[in-house]
Amino acid sequence: MNNEGDFILKKTMIILLCAVIGILVYNKNDEIIIPSDAIRIRIIANSNNINDLYDKKKLKEEIEKDIYDFVGDVDSVDEARLNIKRNLENINKLVGSKTNDYKIDYGFNYFPKKSYKGVLYPEGEYESLVITLGKGLGDNWWCVLYPPLCLINENQTTDDVEYRSLIYDILKN
Repeated sequence: MNNEGDFILKKTMIILLCAVIGILVYNKNDEIIIPSDAIRIRIIANSNNINDLYDKKKLKEEIEKDIYDFVGDVDSVDEARLNIKRNLENINKLVGSKTNDYKIDYGFNYFPKKSYKGVLYPEGEYESLVITLGKGLGDNWWCVLYPPLCLINENQTTDDVEYRSLIYDILKN
């Protein structure tokens, strides 16, 4: 091969290598590891009847607003734990304003095996706030309260995020 052929081959190999690295980095960014000291929340519907699932969804939407206020900006799991305990009565009032048949349990509760953002978490007892509606035989919604991995403050935006292409940067240089 001549020098020009070698150059094109090397350039092609570099581009392919960069593409593979870019794909691996991109896929790794989708993976979120829930810390072992995380505090979870779970809302279990009464049944899988469409009305019961709707009630669960509406409660989730209501609770997210309030819960973010007392765990969204905390600096430690101990502070989150304390804020949750301090606000259990408020959570109880909120849930009670939506339904009469419910149970709230804060402590170590059973969670079935779950997949979240590409990571499989085993079943087990996890520190959590569990709200069971009615008989609790329906599908559930769950999230991580602390750190607040899926609670979003309305004031937060992603406008400051800069998206760049590794391949473009390499080719540009």
